[in-house]
Amino acid sequence: MAKSLIGIDLGGTTTKIAFVTHDGEITQKWSIPTDVSENGKHIVPNIITSLKKTMTDSGYTKDQFMGIGMGTPGAVDIANGTVIGAYNLNWTTTQRVRDQIQAGVGLQLVLENDANVAALGEFWKGAGEKDQDVIFVTLGTGVGGGVIAGGQLLHGINGGAGELGHITVQPNGYLCTCGKRGCLEQYSSATGIVHVAKDMAAEFTGKSRLKELFDNNEEVTSKMVTYLADNGDILASRIVDRVSFYLGLALANCANILNPANIIIGGGVSAAGNTLLQPTTRYFQENTFPAVRDSTRIKLAQLGNDAGAIGASSLALRFENAGA
Repeated sequence: MAKSLIGIDLGGTTTKIAFVTHDGEITQKWSIPTDVSENGKHIVPNIITSLKKTMTDSGYTKDQFMGIGMGTPGAVDIANGTVIGAYNLNWTTTQRVRDQIQAGVGLQLVLENDANVAALGEFWKGAGEKDQDVIFVTLGTGVGGGVIAGGQLLHGINGGAGELGHITVQPNGYLCTCGKRGCLEQYSSATGIVHVAKDMAAEFTGKSRLKELFDNNEEVTSKMVTYLADNGDILASRIVDRVSFYLGLALANCANILNPANIIIGGGVSAAGNTLLQPTTRYFQENTFPAVRDSTRIKLAQLGNDAGAIGASSLALRFENAGA
């Protein structure tokens, strides 16, 4: 009987952990709060404790598992199993995550970027349909991504491959946390949509519920913008159109280079569904050349919050032929 896999999806507020079959089906999953206090020093010990307890409580031994895969925010050194610069975890210095977990649990571990493991999840068991060429973009608080070409996850020379959030869509545009201007992340993320909405509302002179919210200094979220657009608010509709233009343009640029079978949109903003997908697809088609336009499809992600844990678990498959 094939050994099972363990997937860990480390997030800024919650850490999702799953036991996964050799074929990618979740058999058990749970989550724990991510304790970022004291420079995040409790994060890895808490994962080890929870993992060992659940294994024991469920009647598993470590010999029944092939290994562990883990996705994390920050800059990941895959060769050394370390992370640095995960600021939402308060990890400002190098964290030796792989060594700690391997020592604590007694299983081999592969560490990877969180957006990349979500891409692997959709590629393996979700909207990617096991095509060999897939681009994944996640629209959340920021914009992340992953690129799979020829069945292989691309990392680039310095681990920067697949950073779709930093494609320039508006020269000299909004300042990004990365230090440059006009990044997709500043326009099509949850926070970016609100920024665009605020600026467009300030110039809008017609009747709009969304404008009223801004004028009354009420809190506005990206979910509210897409909801109002879906219900006929003219300003909200224009904002969604503007955001979709930037997203469609960025995805078209990626597709013109890589011509993937599928571009998969996930993350919280993707919950807007066709309200976002239809105009994004239209702008995508306007900015791709015929060979790409006729072959690359834009789809919504299918796995939701399970994508990261499933994708992370697939990293452990590399231990299959190593006697692990």
